[in-house]
Amino acid sequence: MRRLGEREVRRRLKELGSWRLAGRRIVRVVRYEGFMPGVELLNEIAKIAEEMDHHPDVTISYGRMRISLTTHDAKGLTELDFRLAGRIEEVLRAKGL
Repeated sequence: MRRLGEREVRRRLKELGSWRLAGRRIVRVVRYEGFMPGVELLNEIAKIAEEMDHHPDVTISYGRMRISLTTHDAKGLTELDFRLAGRIEEVLRAKGL
C-alpha cells in the first residue's frame, strides 16, 4: 500500500478530530472509568483489526488506552491506517468516548 504524503495525512487527521500525528504514526488516547471498560473496548477494536488484517499498537492501563497506527511495510501512514482509525472512532462515539 502507498504511503500518504504529509499534506494528505494532515488533511485526513482533521477529519478524524481527536487523533494526532506522532512521527510516522497517528495516535489516539482514550479515557474511561476503571479497567474493565478498557478491556472491553480493546476486544471490540481487536475484532475490527482482525477483520481488516491491520493491527494497532495498544497500551491499556487503568482509566486510559493509547492506540497507535502505522503501516510497517510502507514505513509510514497509508489509507489503511485512516480506515481503521475511522472504524475505531465509530466504536468510541457509540460508547460516548
